[in-house]
Amino acid sequence: MANTKVTRSQSTAGNRNKWTFSAWVKRASTGAEEAILCVYYNASYYTEIGFTSGDQINFFDLYNGALNGRRRTNALARDCNGWWHIVGVFDKDNSTTDEKIRLWVNGVKIEGALASQQQSSISYSSNLNSAGQTVTLGAKNDASYFNGIMSHVHFCDGYAYDASYFGSTDSTTGEWKINTSPSVTYGTQGYHILKDGNSVTDSSTNSNNFTVGGGTLTKTEDCPSNVFSTFNSLTEFSGNGMSAGNLKFTNSTSTYSMRHSTLAVTTGKWYAEFKMTQMSGGFSQVGIQDTTQFNYDTFLANSSRAYAYLKDGNKRNHNSTSSYGNTFDTGDIIGVAVDLDNNKLYFSKNGVWQNSGDPTSGSTGTGSAFNITDGYDYCIGVSSNDEGTDQIIDANFGNGYFGTTAVSSAGTNASGNGIFEYDTPTGYTALSTKGLNT
Repeated sequence: MANTKVTRSQSTAGNRNKWTFSAWVKRASTGAEEAILCVYYNASYYTEIGFTSGDQINFFDLYNGALNGRRRTNALARDCNGWWHIVGVFDKDNSTTDEKIRLWVNGVKIEGALASQQQSSISYSSNLNSAGQTVTLGAKNDASYFNGIMSHVHFCDGYAYDASYFGSTDSTTGEWKINTSPSVTYGTQGYHILKDGNSVTDSSTNSNNFTVGGGTLTKTEDCPSNVFSTFNSLTEFSGNGMSAGNLKFTNSTSTYSMRHSTLAVTTGKWYAEFKMTQMSGGFSQVGIQDTTQFNYDTFLANSSRAYAYLKDGNKRNHNSTSSYGNTFDTGDIIGVAVDLDNNKLYFSKNGVWQNSGDPTSGSTGTGSAFNITDGYDYCIGVSSNDEGTDQIIDANFGNGYFGTTAVSSAGTNASGNGIFEYDTPTGYTALSTKGLNT
């Protein structure tokens, strides 16, 4: 939903004194105000659930320019890899003052020492659920867009449900996990959208459908029960930007800049693809790097445990460059097969494995580009520089998209995990939490 909003014009009022909102969201950036849910009449009257510019999760109702009620986390929500589950309850007529407005994050109720600047007096009904207003998901009015992904959005009109209705704690891992079919009542103005995809058609019985009010709403394999890697916004070098849920990397400076996957691996077999969306001039690389050497240089393959396939067809590790495969340029898709069971690395160009490589050859390493140093955590990544034109590289870690463009003809994938443009080598899987637990 990066830079996208969905809206619904509410012609009939619901219960403005009691309602529940639940959503699973994955951030793509930090340090900016981002609205998940907003009903905005004007700057003095609106209701919002989202992130502050200081990365706190914030739930408030504003009436006549003053707070009607608020809960805000003390903890900072800066994880851009995992999903956040946020539940907000507005319950004006509750006899207990501290229960009038409630907030849960990943199953934990935000109160006491967990809450910052809390106020729960609530003298007025909420702006949300009033007639004639527009409900917006993913933005505050026409600003403060949510730069991330949203899934399983529930709104229950006239009911106050705690987080345990929408999620539960895994008895083995202790992880807060999604309940995809909660037993809740939606009331007349309630809805359930973005269920297992990008549909804004209401999955409840109400037909309270939304419409895309700006941007492009795409479907991704990334979801609360299978978190796929993206580029990591917390390891930005040279301050260049990312977009499309951190799957699009744009380098607009003359210096080199790197981007790495949010997930690192030390064993197993992994596959990812990168599209050279704009490569006019400049110089780009695709490869892997040991996580302890991220700060070595902004040139991906300059460190001793970094290995890359270069735009000019060469391969590089540290100070050693040698011939390897074909050159690549705008429109080409580079595949990366990382075999950390046998410590081999392979690259493909538009589905053709370079140097006659065979990623399924195991310890033989037929045509492999490198022998990888064993015993380290590696991220898949890219680096590029700008020589007069922005360099754009779109990643597909199995999400099924290059940036916001779906793969044109999905290849076969024996692991059943992820969607790629070309066939995934047998025994390899996508860099995702399901892949890590295969």
